[in-house]
Amino acid sequence: MALASKDMLIGELLQLDQGIAGILMASGMHCVGCPSAQGESLEEAAMVHGMDADKILSTINEYLSQK
Repeated sequence: MALASKDMLIGELLQLDQGIAGILMASGMHCVGCPSAQGESLEEAAMVHGMDADKILSTINEYLSQK
């Protein structure tokens, strides 16, 4: 089982598991399909959106651990 990290690009996270898109969108990060988002890390994207990267990362890794 692969776990996500804050330094992974949004594009890498989506390649890891497409279900992560739903998690990002539910947390308020609706730009997952935006070309610039593909080159941003989870930490950078969270900062831009005023979100807690650790909280989002925890949700993503909890999702991945259930697969």
